[in-house]
Amino acid sequence: MKKIVVTRKIPAEFLDQLENLGEVEVWNSEYEPMPRERFLTEIKDATACLITLSERIDQEVFEAAPHLKVIANMAVGYDNIDLQLASRHDVIVTNTPSVLTEATAELGVTLTLSVARKVIEAQDYVKQGKWQSWGPYLFAGKDLHGATVGIFGMGDIGKAYARRLTGFNTTILYHNRSRHLQAEQELGARYVDFETLLKESDFVVCTAPLTSETENKFDRAAFNQMKNDAIFINIGRGPIVDEEALVEALKHNEIAACGLDVLREEPIRMDHPLLDMEQAVILPHIGSATKETRDNMIQLCVDNIEGVLQRGEAKTQVND
Repeated sequence: MKKIVVTRKIPAEFLDQLENLGEVEVWNSEYEPMPRERFLTEIKDATACLITLSERIDQEVFEAAPHLKVIANMAVGYDNIDLQLASRHDVIVTNTPSVLTEATAELGVTLTLSVARKVIEAQDYVKQGKWQSWGPYLFAGKDLHGATVGIFGMGDIGKAYARRLTGFNTTILYHNRSRHLQAEQELGARYVDFETLLKESDFVVCTAPLTSETENKFDRAAFNQMKNDAIFINIGRGPIVDEEALVEALKHNEIAACGLDVLREEPIRMDHPLLDMEQAVILPHIGSATKETRDNMIQLCVDNIEGVLQRGEAKTQVND
């Protein structure tokens, strides 16, 4: 009998599909991850698992799970999984690309506008009873219309974000490992080196995946090169940013503000200095958080598990 471990609570319609494939062990919490020790215990006789970015898949996991055939990661990124070890243990790893692209790009633009127009600060001002009269520069923000927007990482999400800027008459710069001619032709984006992107952009938006090349890419030197009134947005991965450097850049007005949907450590610790800064808007990693998108992500995970267990192949395998 095949066993499938699911590390978060998911709707019954998806559990029903998995139960047609084998015995399902699900952690019945939507917001709290399955404890590590519980996961290691449940995975011992498992054939498949459906996980989130909260689960770290390393040597300890593979040693504990000799029967494991497939890991379905409910995310586009998979930096929480050691792919080389997975391949060495003949375990197929899958992700959920494409289905969350539009929702994440939509959230990115929402976050950009919220920071630029000081929406969160203004709402708090009203709710705290501080709004007594109108002022000509009360919560005066920054125009996205006509601005230069620099996108770091012109993948699917970067392109979808850029596509949403067409109505704002922006100039779009981008930096990528390689040029993306389709984005240049369709969106009018201009490829530049990283330093030019930092120096010329009014908004710098990170949509890149975490790799050895992108980790800590936004460090003290990077923030020093940005305009003093620039806004930094990150909807890529938290470890791409040196958060100590970001705090210093905000503290010394080297940049104007930031909006983060991802952080190095999630959830953020409550003594993190970013939480004391009005210039920082921080969201709980909700880039793909629409019902339709999350349903599609889970369905793709289920399809990948079914494909591997029944036919030995997955729709979106990421390792060799």
